[in-house]
Amino acid sequence: MTENKARTRGRVHAAFAEAGVTGWLHAVDIDSGAQLDAGADQPVVTASVHKLCLLVALHQQAEAGRLDLSEQTMCPPRDRTPGPTGLAAMLDDVRLSLRDAAYLMMAVSDNTAADLILERVGLDAVNHTTRCLGLTRTRAVHTFREFLTLLKEDTGPGGPEALADPRVIAGLRVLDPAATNRSTPRDMTRLLAAIWRDEACAPEHTAAMRRLLGLQVWPHRLASGFPFDDVHVAGKTGSLPTVRNEVGVVEYPDGGRYAVAVFTRASSPAAVLPPADAVIGTAARIAVDALRARRD
Repeated sequence: MTENKARTRGRVHAAFAEAGVTGWLHAVDIDSGAQLDAGADQPVVTASVHKLCLLVALHQQAEAGRLDLSEQTMCPPRDRTPGPTGLAAMLDDVRLSLRDAAYLMMAVSDNTAADLILERVGLDAVNHTTRCLGLTRTRAVHTFREFLTLLKEDTGPGGPEALADPRVIAGLRVLDPAATNRSTPRDMTRLLAAIWRDEACAPEHTAAMRRLLGLQVWPHRLASGFPFDDVHVAGKTGSLPTVRNEVGVVEYPDGGRYAVAVFTRASSPAAVLPPADAVIGTAARIAVDALRARRD
């Protein structure tokens, strides 16, 4: 390894500090098991990263014959789970399959699509899936609708504008890992490795999950650290006030593949904070470069 783990860990934390965030990272070489830990066991709020757990539960249920991924579901415009993308932004009746709902859930983090799948799969099944895969510190306690309702209650009558106030931010229950959907960076890289090693499901299902993770549209976090045509990044983001997360796998043309989980909290409540997004890619690149140097 060209630099020891302590120095790499220091570079990761320095990058977080320069971007104005507190961050936690775990990176693993999926094939050798070599790893880099910068707060890997810190309990963290998953936000929409938990949609990855739901995706695995969906495919496990399909593999077990409990549901058909081509099963159709209706989504009328009334009473959709709020969100800026996908079904929540549409105005008319939508009919789609469970697997197409999964596409929207992963590609554009569609909250309505996620809750459609949760209605079919159930929170207990999501927790059963993560428990059986050895993710002992990962738990879902809310649907995405419940999650957003809690956020609205705690924001109070001031509405979204109130989230610029650090005192309001400090009182949000959805930012407390003990009170909401949660995990650790290490649990998330374990889940990603299980998908990439075909251990989470039968290969046809893990291939389908890897495809969906590769279709995510957001380039400003994890992927920003790997701006190369021949390096493939597949991931899932998660966002809340002051929270910016992404977990994913970086694949190189020489066969190297690395699971990376980065979770951050910004000191500023600003909703638009490009350095806080980009540092997820920067930190991941520092970690992956260190793991790749160890292969040489």
